[in-house]
Amino acid sequence: MEGIIPLWKPKGMTSHDCVFKLRKILKMKRIGHTGTLDPDVTGVLPICLGRATKVAEYITDAGKAYEGEVTLGFSTTTEDRSGEMVETKIITEEFTRNQILTVLDELTGTITQTPPMYSAVKVNGKRLYEYARKGIEVERPSRKVNIYSIELLDDRETFTGETISFRFRVSCGKGTYIRTLAVMIGEKLGLPAHMSDLSRIQSASFTVSDCLTLAEIEEKAENGTIEEALYPLETGLSDLPKYEINDTLAMKVKNGAVLETPEEFLTIAGPILVSDENGRALAIYMNHPEKHGLIKPAKVLRNE
Repeated sequence: MEGIIPLWKPKGMTSHDCVFKLRKILKMKRIGHTGTLDPDVTGVLPICLGRATKVAEYITDAGKAYEGEVTLGFSTTTEDRSGEMVETKIITEEFTRNQILTVLDELTGTITQTPPMYSAVKVNGKRLYEYARKGIEVERPSRKVNIYSIELLDDRETFTGETISFRFRVSCGKGTYIRTLAVMIGEKLGLPAHMSDLSRIQSASFTVSDCLTLAEIEEKAENGTIEEALYPLETGLSDLPKYEINDTLAMKVKNGAVLETPEEFLTIAGPILVSDENGRALAIYMNHPEKHGLIKPAKVLRNE
């Protein structure tokens, strides 16, 4: 069995928990997820089965969209509601809609984030959360991430209260921490803040409407209809530029041959999907690191 199942990840489970449960349900070991979602976060989690695990990293690197809630008035150790309270500030001022929209606009585009201590980023060979659990603070590497859009999902004209919460929708590139984005919104408003709710509504081309729950997957596995629910691995690569080749060249690609870069791909720095005339994904190619004008396989997907 091979393909992609877009899972609706429930609250209270890690992404690894979901993979562990699916291995039992589907009675197969070769299963992988496509980007960690925190236990408190629900949402779209594409699961790769069999040969489709080869494309998991490309789904992980594709764009994501989230709907969440930021709460102003106190911050937490984990930057979300599961952490211990760190700083509090009773809000005495009134914020206008335009003030909130201005902050969201300022955080749209390429921004610099510092990953939270409770995250899976590695520093000196250890995950940051391993240091955090021992109470050790280490220097964290900042990185640039892309925020394509942030939309305020609240129709109020004024925002008041000892704490203030409002919902938002964000579309972003890989590596973005929405928890940290919530904290940054608070910083720009001069207040401690945290992310009080979050759900991923899109991962690569997969959306909420594509997803199945664990219970639905188990039911399909039991009645023998699970393969009808699988998306082909090509679906997970739909964001990549596509180079379609003939059968003669396809044989070379299956054997890992280096190819001349087609003219239309000369300016592309990232991965290229090489497909046969029937649209079957054969390999992922990258620019040759040493030879200009050539591309070499990063991953051969099919060699039969």
